[in-house]
Amino acid sequence: MMALALLLMVIEGSTLGALSWLLEPLFDKVFTGGRGDLVLWVGAGIFGLFLIRAVTSIASRTVMTNISLGSSSAMQVDLLAHVLRLDQSFFLANPPGALIERLQGDTAAVQGTWQVFITGGGRDAIALIALFGVALSIDPLWTLAALVGVPLLIAPAIMAQRYIRKKTRQMRAQSSDRATHLDEMFHGVNAIKLNRLEDYQVGRFARIVRAVRVSQIKMAASNAAIPALVDIVTGLGFFIVLALSGHQIISGERTVGEFMSFFTALSLAFQPLRRLGNISGSWQSAAASLERIYGLMDTKPSVTSPATPKPMPASSEIRLEDVRLSYGDTPVLRGLSFTAEAGQTTALVGPSGAGKSTVFNLLTRMIDPDSGRITLGGTALQDLDLAELRARFASVSQDAALFDETIRENIVLGRTDVSAEHVAAVIEAAHLSDFVAQLPAGLETAAGPRGSALSGGQRQRVAIARALLRDAPVLLLDEATSALDTTSEARVAEALETLRKGHTTLVIAHRLSTVRNADKIVVITEGRVVEEGTHDSLLAAGGAYAQLCRMQLVD
Repeated sequence: MMALALLLMVIEGSTLGALSWLLEPLFDKVFTGGRGDLVLWVGAGIFGLFLIRAVTSIASRTVMTNISLGSSSAMQVDLLAHVLRLDQSFFLANPPGALIERLQGDTAAVQGTWQVFITGGGRDAIALIALFGVALSIDPLWTLAALVGVPLLIAPAIMAQRYIRKKTRQMRAQSSDRATHLDEMFHGVNAIKLNRLEDYQVGRFARIVRAVRVSQIKMAASNAAIPALVDIVTGLGFFIVLALSGHQIISGERTVGEFMSFFTALSLAFQPLRRLGNISGSWQSAAASLERIYGLMDTKPSVTSPATPKPMPASSEIRLEDVRLSYGDTPVLRGLSFTAEAGQTTALVGPSGAGKSTVFNLLTRMIDPDSGRITLGGTALQDLDLAELRARFASVSQDAALFDETIRENIVLGRTDVSAEHVAAVIEAAHLSDFVAQLPAGLETAAGPRGSALSGGQRQRVAIARALLRDAPVLLLDEATSALDTTSEARVAEALETLRKGHTTLVIAHRLSTVRNADKIVVITEGRVVEEGTHDSLLAAGGAYAQLCRMQLVD
């Protein structure tokens, strides 16, 4: 398609040279020579050139638009596919707004690059070659005189290119800040309203927008500098040519037709020269965005599957041995060790920040520990295929992650091998039918962005239905019933109790009343296990667990 576009551009560009060449016989043979029989032929030739130019212009722009949009769309898809495979640490360091700007803003900035270069290399370069060919055939000295100021463009053009690239980098970074700020505001709109921060947030946003605007103005001025220099050099060339040719035409050494043909060729070369002058600025703008895109594509995940993964073990026993992990200089786990027996329920309790949620991230290899060993069925997690490992886990967290799809799609998540009866069973087990039946569209009701059309309890029941449908060997429950009312909590607890049979279940609990029936309770404090046992044995021991129970008045 690029070759086709280039061919069309070459045809379009060559028409300008042909047009200027036809002006010489028009003036010398028709107007001055009185050859009236040639009027229609010359006129038809000029009309034909404009017709060819119009057709090739429409066709080339259509093809180029297809190329530009196709390449930018493919780039966005490739970037997203790459980013979604990166580690959790990457997303901690790169806020969603900045990533959205990378995927949309940077690819949009690169979108027109091919169009600029093919247009310049095809239409404009060929037009200049044809036009200067006509000019040289008429008078080489006039042509050299017209180009006398071209060397003056080199140094200013280099300086302008460097400045454009620098300002583009700055503007792209500021645009990322703008997108990040918008993302924060729209997701925290309730906090903004409750704390009356509307004016404060608008003020912050206005400062970012002003900075972006200033960068854009400076970049636009720099982009305009090179075509402006072309204008000056072209004007200087016209002046010198007129000074050289004026007496020759007056004395009859050269004809009016030759001068008009030369003058027209030089005039028609004016716009292609300006557009070619713009190419360098356009390339510097695109190059700054390409640097950011390449930087993102060059980022490699540190959590990957081994080259030759071991077979998935039959057992779902989980064991942590002296596991240590730090976030930067902050230690989170300090030699954590415990075992979650297969087919049993293990509850992790302890104060906030003890490292309970970190354990879930380690089990699913969202992150890897700094040291220590974690095994599933006796096999180290790093020795297993990453996708197969994560398929062994089903999770329900405090903040149910729903998508802007129907309730049904949020449960099945694209699976096509699930029967309607199976879906109906998990809906009933998760007590979704209590409110789904009251919705106008039932299961086809849209959950809204992040599940905003549903209440917190409804979102959590959808997440529980999703986990029930997944039926993975290991269940990770992070306060799975925390957002439910008392009646729904009891019903869902019954469904989860049925689901736990034959599964290895780990439960993070803040409300200790929800884990009193666990097979084992592991008390974690400051990244270490300080107690293990059943609810009754730990109460009798009178240690950390008993103290937590007293604080929550659990008998």
